[in-house]
Amino acid sequence: MTRYVNVHPAEEVNLYEYPNRPTNPREITHDTPLESLNLNWSEKQLPEKERTKHVHRLHPYLGKFIPQLVEVFLRKYFSPGQTVLDPFCGSGTTLVQTNELGINSIGYDVSAFNVLLCRAKTAQYDLSKLSLEVNDILNKTGAVTKGQGQQRNLFGEEFPLPSISETDSDYLRAWYSPRSLRELLTYRRLIEDGDYEYADILKIILSRSARSARLTTHFDLDFPKKPQTEPYHCYKHSRECYPTSEAFKFLRRYSIDTLRRVKAFADVRTAAKVEIHHADSRDATFLPINGVITSPPYVGLIDYHEQHVYGYHLLGLEDNRVSEIGPAVNGSSQAAKQQYQKDIAEVFRRASDAMPIDGRMVVVAHDKSDLYGEIASTVGGIDVEAILNRQVNRRTGRRSSEFYESIFIWRKFE
Repeated sequence: MTRYVNVHPAEEVNLYEYPNRPTNPREITHDTPLESLNLNWSEKQLPEKERTKHVHRLHPYLGKFIPQLVEVFLRKYFSPGQTVLDPFCGSGTTLVQTNELGINSIGYDVSAFNVLLCRAKTAQYDLSKLSLEVNDILNKTGAVTKGQGQQRNLFGEEFPLPSISETDSDYLRAWYSPRSLRELLTYRRLIEDGDYEYADILKIILSRSARSARLTTHFDLDFPKKPQTEPYHCYKHSRECYPTSEAFKFLRRYSIDTLRRVKAFADVRTAAKVEIHHADSRDATFLPINGVITSPPYVGLIDYHEQHVYGYHLLGLEDNRVSEIGPAVNGSSQAAKQQYQKDIAEVFRRASDAMPIDGRMVVVAHDKSDLYGEIASTVGGIDVEAILNRQVNRRTGRRSSEFYESIFIWRKFE
């Protein structure tokens, strides 16, 4: 029997009366009743710095769920030493939170950038060596681009200032000032030529800097439509602003921030195992797991490759956007929705095969088109134990409209 458990005023009938006190994830146990949960955290109750703690903001990422939501259901349904699958691991929220709680995790994603980001977030670092490498490449980039003479790379070879002609990417040429592009290309070549052990996290610093250094307005960093080359009225700062002309200041800023965030995660991380696979979950044969916590892509809403297009061009990553499930470019027609249901159901059918009887799948989705009832039926062998609806009262960028997401709790019964 399906229980519709609502934690926001809605047309569906409330079966329980919820307390005003918001849920504290650290207080959740296996015995905590679902009807006691109040997941409508306000900004004051759950400030931005908590939602983006340690490595959760190592790089901007649209469409991710907050770690506190993941923590609630990890504590409710799983125990240290068990294994949780996220077949759409995205920015790695589930992988990071499972590790923090001593739970093993396995993540899959079709996006090369997402896999790179997840690996950078969850890797175990020698903090002293990481600090040396981050500062070494930053100092070398600064010395080369500021004209302090020819530098030498880690192999002792002369390292001249890269030319813009070094890239054949029309995207990079269009979206960066000549100075910014030289600085980004210098940092990239130092990664390529160097013998850095932690190259993945250096690539994330480079990508995050490239995102901020684009020729765009300050208020439109998510999906800018064309390069901004002239002064403009800035809605964010309420004054005339200019597009950025340098990247090095961002490389320096995010180097400092990255070291701080990695250290903060190192203070709470555990020895729990994290596996990350660059693969399409529709074709995967999952190893045995205890359950699933995931937030699948939303149909017709976000092009996940496009949001990091600068990273693909700069880092030369494999572009698998044709394999995305429900991308925005395909729209939200009836045909697109049906294909989305088929694809998502195939992933969860495979996940169910890897789970024990009574294993749980916790699926967070913006199901405004009511697609997940059919998806659950298609998977087969699972009970819809509960559907919790929560209001998301904060959105990134300039979004101001109300946003709701559903949390589907499925139990395998055969």
